[in-house]
Amino acid sequence: MTTLPGWTEELERSRLHFVTGKGGTGKTTLAASLGLALAREGRRVLLVEVEGRQGFAQAFDTEPLPYAEQRIAAAPGGGELRALHVDVEAALLEYFEMFYNLGFAGRTLRRMGAIEFATTLAPGLRDVLLTGKIKECVGRTESNGRHTYDAVVVDAPPTGRVVRFLDVTRALTDVAKTGPIRGQAEGVVRLLHSGETAVHIVTLLEEMPVRETLDAVAELDGADLRPGAVLVNRVRPSRLPAPALLPAADGRVDAERVRSGLATAGLELPGNTVDALVAETVEHAVGIAAEQRSREQLAEADLPTLELADFAGGVDVAALYELADALVEQGVR
Repeated sequence: MTTLPGWTEELERSRLHFVTGKGGTGKTTLAASLGLALAREGRRVLLVEVEGRQGFAQAFDTEPLPYAEQRIAAAPGGGELRALHVDVEAALLEYFEMFYNLGFAGRTLRRMGAIEFATTLAPGLRDVLLTGKIKECVGRTESNGRHTYDAVVVDAPPTGRVVRFLDVTRALTDVAKTGPIRGQAEGVVRLLHSGETAVHIVTLLEEMPVRETLDAVAELDGADLRPGAVLVNRVRPSRLPAPALLPAADGRVDAERVRSGLATAGLELPGNTVDALVAETVEHAVGIAAEQRSREQLAEADLPTLELADFAGGVDVAALYELADALVEQGVR
């Protein structure tokens, strides 16, 4: 089986990174860690969240984020990580002001509840607004011509909804035939379907997340959106030598040999304790063997794959930096 490089030159050229995954796989955690990894050596990176959950504020243990780009962490080498919580209502008011010079009217519409009515009437409008704000952040430049952000990382909707979120072309048919919003959205389409954009998928080495990952890759391909890397989260190290793994997974563990080996090491344990150790060994081997089968299934995606270790005690800010280190070691830059 061929192992693809963890982070390809093509991915190095990407400036917009969407991170998706089945619910519960840790996509927000890995989006935050990817942002930290990309912000190394003086680079500026923006984290964007679009689902209203304040996931980045929780990950970095800060106050809830406003609708403003706010510094959230520093990266090794002088890099800076900022974060933005995109509010749909605020984004729509911003559009009114930018394209229609309707700042006052927009505020009036908000008081009337018309914004909620509009996004309910045309559900595609919500995604056009969110992706439009992301495009603006990616394309923004400073007075010296440098991009404000070297990379933008988005905590995207889960795999079951990500293609609909990114397929702005389809959303446009429900929103606008002409006008500034149409023109802006067409620019979003060009960005999302360009080499500057990659959609990374977070998964676990478990049957359902792996199957959903493969389905998402196929759906992205079908929508002409570029899958990036598969980020395999919570990977457990094998505690058994390779030759012993499959026999142990089949329950073939010699309890007497285990007892003898422990005695040689000076550990005299009761029989029931040895039996419990044997049972735990078999359980561990079964789990590792299942994970290996999941790896083989993931290989069908033919995508770069990066693996991140499991943090048994939970993920805090220090763990985010450790995960970022692991991504850098696998080529992220």
